[in-house]
Amino acid sequence: MPLNWLIREELELSMLNGDKQSNAGCKPYDVVLMFKIIILKRYNNLSDEQAEFQIKNQLTFQRFLGISIGDRVPDARTIWLFQDKLIKRGLEERLFSKFQRYLDCKGCYYNAGQIVDSSFGEVRRPRNTKSENEQIKSGNGDRLWENNPYKKRQKDIEARFSVKRGQVYYGYKDHINIDKKSKLIHSYAVTSASVHDSQVLEKLVSNQGQELYGDGAYVGATIEKLLRDKDITSQIIERSYRGSPLTLEQRENNRRKSKIRCRVEHVFGFISTNMKGLKLRCIGYSRAKGVIGLINLVYNMCRYEQIERLNLLGVK
Repeated sequence: MPLNWLIREELELSMLNGDKQSNAGCKPYDVVLMFKIIILKRYNNLSDEQAEFQIKNQLTFQRFLGISIGDRVPDARTIWLFQDKLIKRGLEERLFSKFQRYLDCKGCYYNAGQIVDSSFGEVRRPRNTKSENEQIKSGNGDRLWENNPYKKRQKDIEARFSVKRGQVYYGYKDHINIDKKSKLIHSYAVTSASVHDSQVLEKLVSNQGQELYGDGAYVGATIEKLLRDKDITSQIIERSYRGSPLTLEQRENNRRKSKIRCRVEHVFGFISTNMKGLKLRCIGYSRAKGVIGLINLVYNMCRYEQIERLNLLGVK
């Protein structure tokens, strides 16, 4: 079945109101058209207002959507409601899985190895007092600002701080597992920024009998046992410890592994540059999870287009 029909089938089943008793009122926008707008939003990291403006202003956007100048265009509120409804129904996960199966049928997942890593998805940093931050960290953030509901709804009490190489991040993490050869995302998980990479590895790794590449964050006895149980060959970067430096052989092995592991950085590099990064304009874990899932889905679509185009050009 063509990809367009697969997506339409899922969208119409989940997004259209099948219980409507009357044809009165404005007709809804086509669900595939709305989903294409979400793709443009995520690829260009646009706000809803920017998306509405660019659709009216950019001929390239109009060509992608299959509309022309003078056609009725969804406004910012309609775009926001569609994406929010899509995320609340978990449709981004189902679409990601459906597109993944489509890619698998096309032979795009070579299953020659997996690479895992994570990147931060930052949200607007709060201006809370020290006591408020302590209460949020202890899990009692929902009791704050009860007398000011307008302020409360603008506070993200599920995002967390994290420090990496001296730089402070606030928000969430996108943990991904990519195919070593095609660089397509095979699976992903979303957590708060404070969750360590190794804690979600079990959710990411599923395929057995493959090699797994990762950086030093995935070192540990628990990880080794997990990989043995799944019959996965570990190609994790080895780390040195105080009083136990790496041997020459270990350093050489790390160089060999790094030449392959670095391919996951190409994925995050594409998201950071071409897709304008993982800057999130949302509040709360559920919406952040949905937006990051859509970003991963759009990346796979872009990567599939590259694979198809390069094959058409005869490039290996």
